[in-house]
Amino acid sequence: MKVVLLPLKDPAQAKQRLAGHLSPQERQALAWAMLEDVTAAVRAATTPEQVVVVTSCQPGLRHAQQNSWQVIEENHQLSESHSVDRSCQILQQRGASVVLRLPADIPLLQPEDIDSLLNLELQPPSAIIVPSRDGKGTNALLRTPPGAFPSRFGENSVVLHQQEARHHHVELKILENPRIAFDLDEISDLLCFSQLESDTRTGQILKQFDSLAGIMQRIS
Repeated sequence: MKVVLLPLKDPAQAKQRLAGHLSPQERQALAWAMLEDVTAAVRAATTPEQVVVVTSCQPGLRHAQQNSWQVIEENHQLSESHSVDRSCQILQQRGASVVLRLPADIPLLQPEDIDSLLNLELQPPSAIIVPSRDGKGTNALLRTPPGAFPSRFGENSVVLHQQEARHHHVELKILENPRIAFDLDEISDLLCFSQLESDTRTGQILKQFDSLAGIMQRIS
């Protein structure tokens, strides 16, 4: 069974690195807009046999239920790595052979991006990483079996995942995908994204942010 795993944080607590630039209401609106874009891509993908959300927040639970997705509920999130690895253990016990973890902040994601990753012919134990634009972060992580090695999300996670894969004798490949790579964490990401011609909910929301418009005027 091929599974897409979406770890969801509370949107009210999302994107803290943008706190100096966006209001709490803007950050929450941005988080939901990106999730809507990712949701649209996941729903249109044809290869996943199951979509699973791991979350400790009620909005995330409701979102999963509205999309008829499975839920792994947490009392609270210790870390994303812990959430993903616990979920992968549960899913492997349920019969999952491949788990593709995707973040909720890659609004350019397309259904074919998901399908192409899940349709790769891999001989277990294997893994695929799609890095962030700077090459340091892990935006997509596919593992077969799901618990092939521990997750190390966070700073310099690509290098840390490579180290874990070597330690556990897992063949790991790095694949580039500019849509998956484009996450929105820093104000520079938002400014770059706002210049794109994209038919996304995220793009629509960013145009409504007075604070972002002010920043763009100051640097233009």
